[in-house]
Parts: sequence; C-alpha cells; structure tokens
Amino acid sequence: MEERKPMEDRKPRRNGPRKNGPRKNNRPKVEKEFETRVVSINRITKVVKGGRRMRFAALVVLGDKKGRVGFGTGKANEVPDAIRKAEEAAKRNIITVPNIHGTVPHDVNGVYGAGHVYIKPASAGTGIIAGGPVRAVVELAGYTDIISKCIGSRNPINMVTATMEGLKSLKTVEQVAELRDKKVEEIYG
Repeated sequence: MEERKPMEDRKPRRNGPRKNGPRKNNRPKVEKEFETRVVSINRITKVVKGGRRMRFAALVVLGDKKGRVGFGTGKANEVPDAIRKAEEAAKRNIITVPNIHGTVPHDVNGVYGAGHVYIKPASAGTGIIAGGPVRAVVELAGYTDIISKCIGSRNPINMVTATMEGLKSLKTVEQVAELRDKKVEEIYG
C-alpha cells in the first residue's frame, strides 16, 4: 500500500470558483483622498399622469480631516447613483479652513437662508459639541474641539450650507494682520 505524503509535499486544494484555487484580489489598495459621510437621503415623489414617480436626493459631506472639506447634493432614480452624484458635486465644492490646535480661530456665525449656525472655539479636551449635519462638516474638516449651536432652520441642507459659509469666513491672525497692513503683535495689542 502506498504511503501518504506529508502535508507540505501535497498539492494545494483546488477549491475556488474555478478549479484553479480561490480568487485572489491582486489590485493594489488605493488610499482614498477624502472620507465621505452621507448626511441625509430624501425620497422625492413627483406626481405625473400615470401615477407617482419616485427619486432620491442625497446630501454628502466629504473631507480629509486636514482642513479641506466640501459638500454636495445629488438626485437620481436609485440611492447609490444619488450618492455618487453628490460626491462628485462635493469634490467640485471643496474649501480649505484654518485649524488652530484642533479648533476654530474665532467665533463665527454662518448664515444661509433661515439657518444660522454659531460656531465657537473650545479648549482642548472639549470634543465636538454639535448636531448631526454640523458635526459631519466639522469632523471632516479636522476639528477636534468645537462648540456650535444651530438657530432657525433645522433643515440638513440649510445647516450644512450655513456651516460651510461660516467656515469660509474664518480668518487667522496672520490673514487679519496682512489685511490691515500691521504686524501680528499689533493685532494682539
């Protein structure tokens, strides 16, 4: 009788989808430049002659947590397509924001329509105190300590846009000094 070969000498089992072993994912892993967060998905109904036509609208915020953040909206017949369109719109709408020790340089009030978002700097260790849509924007912008309050409209699109308007208007001490043709020490007084 024939002796059995030890395991290491045997041929590997062929147990994949085809008889040549399991599938191998040979594609190199690509690190994504931006992190994406879906803030809201709405189902939109349009009433037409034959009945109701359903579509989906997505609001997406994307950022690299290093000071670049953007948002976009997309509409499509299917949710994944709406999210993809929103991501593409967000990539075209990216802004750079100043970050000083994980917080904003000064208080700011972002306004869009009836939505007001008040953003205030916080000391280290406070964390992010913000509601859903505002939290998504400030986290992806790379802030770690911030206090915010939403006043007026609670609509996610208005809140995200108001937050972005507020972050756009932030200025560092260096930028203010340059605008006033003064030195940084003079600004601090």
